Amino acid sequence: MQFDDDADLDTSEVQDVRRSRVPGGRATVGGGIAGLLALILGLFFGVGPEQLGLTEESTAPEQTSESAAQVAQTCRKGSDANTREDCRIVAVVNSLQDFWRAEYTRRGGRYTDASTVLFTDRVATACGTATSAVGPFYCPADRKVYLDLGFFAELRNRFGATGGPFAQAYVVAHEYGHHIQNQMGTLARAQDQRQGEGSNAVRVELQADCYAGVWARHATATPDDRTGRPLLTRLTDEDIRDGLDAAAAVGDDRIQERIQGRVTPETWTHGSAAQRQQWFYQGYRTGDMARCNTFR
Repeated sequence: MQFDDDADLDTSEVQDVRRSRVPGGRATVGGGIAGLLALILGLFFGVGPEQLGLTEESTAPEQTSESAAQVAQTCRKGSDANTREDCRIVAVVNSLQDFWRAEYTRRGGRYTDASTVLFTDRVATACGTATSAVGPFYCPADRKVYLDLGFFAELRNRFGATGGPFAQAYVVAHEYGHHIQNQMGTLARAQDQRQGEGSNAVRVELQADCYAGVWARHATATPDDRTGRPLLTRLTDEDIRDGLDAAAAVGDDRIQERIQGRVTPETWTHGSAAQRQQWFYQGYRTGDMARCNTFR
C-alpha cells in the first residue's frame, strides 16, 4: 500500500483530540472483562455508543484539549502517510472521501463529508460518551467516525489478525460504509433490536464491508481533488489479503469461539468470518455499490 509521496494531505478531514480530556464524561464501560465484552458488542457496530448502552448522559460534554496532538503539524504529504500511522489514516480518509464524492456525482447525487476523530481512551460525541473499549464506530448524529489508534494493536494481539497498513484502511473504510448507509437511509435498519445471522444488524455490517471493498477497487484510479492524481498509488494482492484477514478476525464466530469457546449464531450482530470476507471481496471484485445489496 503506497501513497503519492508528493501529494498534499487534507488534515481538515481529521480531528485529532488525542491526549485530550473529557470533563465530566461518564462512560460506563471500563477495562478488563467488561471492556472486552463491550468491545465484542460494539466492534464496527456503526452506531453511536448510546445504542450500546455505554453512556449515562443524553448529551455528551464537549472535549477540552490539553496539549492535544495535531496531525495538521505532522501530516502534510503523502510521504508522511507512508511512514506514520496517524498520517496514514488521514490519507485513507482523504482517499475515501475523494472516491465517494466522485461516485455520488457520477450517480447524480451529492456526497456529504464525514470527518474522522482520533482519540485516546475516551471521547465525547453527539451519540454520547464512549471509551476505547467499543472499538471504532460511526456516530450518525454528528456524521463522524471515531477511532483510537490503539485498536489496531488489539486487532493483531487479541483478535489474531496479521495487521498491516491495508488492514487499518479496511477498518476505516468499513466505518465510512456506515456513513454511506446513513446517507442512503439504510443504517437505521439495524436498530430493530434483533440479532442473529439473518438479522438486519448483520446485513448492515456486511453491506459496510462490501462498500469498503468497492472503495478499494477504485482507490488507485480515483483522482485526488487537490492534485488530479490518485492519492493511493499502489494496492497489492498482499494488501487485499491483509484486509480479508482483518475482516475474518472480527467475524462473530471467530470472536465467540475465542472468548466463550462456542459459537452462537442466534446472537450474531456482524456476521461470520466467511460472510465478512465474502462481502468485502464482492465489493472489491465488482467495484459496484449496487452489488452490495445484503438485504435480498
